[in-house]
Amino acid sequence: MNKEQRLELLEYIKRDAKRPVSELAILLNLPEDEIKAEIKQLEKEKIILNYHTIVNWNKAGAQDVCALIEVKITPQREVGFDAIAERIIRFPEVESTYLMSGAYDLLVMVKGESLQACANFVSTKLSTIDGVLSTATHFMLKPYKEDGIIINDVEKDRRLVVSP
Repeated sequence: MNKEQRLELLEYIKRDAKRPVSELAILLNLPEDEIKAEIKQLEKEKIILNYHTIVNWNKAGAQDVCALIEVKITPQREVGFDAIAERIIRFPEVESTYLMSGAYDLLVMVKGESLQACANFVSTKLSTIDGVLSTATHFMLKPYKEDGIIINDVEKDRRLVVSP
């Protein structure tokens, strides 16, 4: 499988991890055995790390609160931002963490049972780490799109009604 086919396979899997191998073989014009072997290899190489399900938590009745936290830190000698990021990602409340360019250094996504739980995480765990200079917390109020998927797709048929 060449690089372009491999990237195309990854795109198809990212959009729908449950798509049958038989469909992938048709889309890529390759034998099913080759697709299966390639997926196994991608998993072995840790290119495919996990398969992800997008859930509409509001419809499911979950009451969790998500917060995005901008974190400014002092990079450490020899390791830069990595050492502090490694500490932050170990907290169970942390869903995702990204090194950013711009006004802050890390973007940390946190999930908690309430606004108070998220605030408590920031004040007692995150802001107390040596090297953390400041934080700014933003609470997510309503999701519209996640990982390329529209959460509440209510697109209406916009054609005009034709009547006799």
